[in-house]
Amino acid sequence: MPIPLQFGVPGGPELLIIFLIGLVLIALPAYFVYNDATKRNNENATLWTVATILGGLVGSLLGALLVVVLYLIVGRD
Repeated sequence: MPIPLQFGVPGGPELLIIFLIGLVLIALPAYFVYNDATKRNNENATLWTVATILGGLVGSLLGALLVVVLYLIVGRD
């Protein structure tokens, strides 16, 4: 018996794809910030990464990019 992809939600597969794309768009800036901070031996690399993820969750892609700009201005030594 095949498993329905919609689970009773209209547009279920499409919403799942949009959600996954959103997660990737939030994870990319966080990945950039973490890699850059660890290469520069920044002791707050994890904190900047968490702030980028939270900014992305609260303010969508714009929030994540705002945290990246703040990192580039303030976080780099």
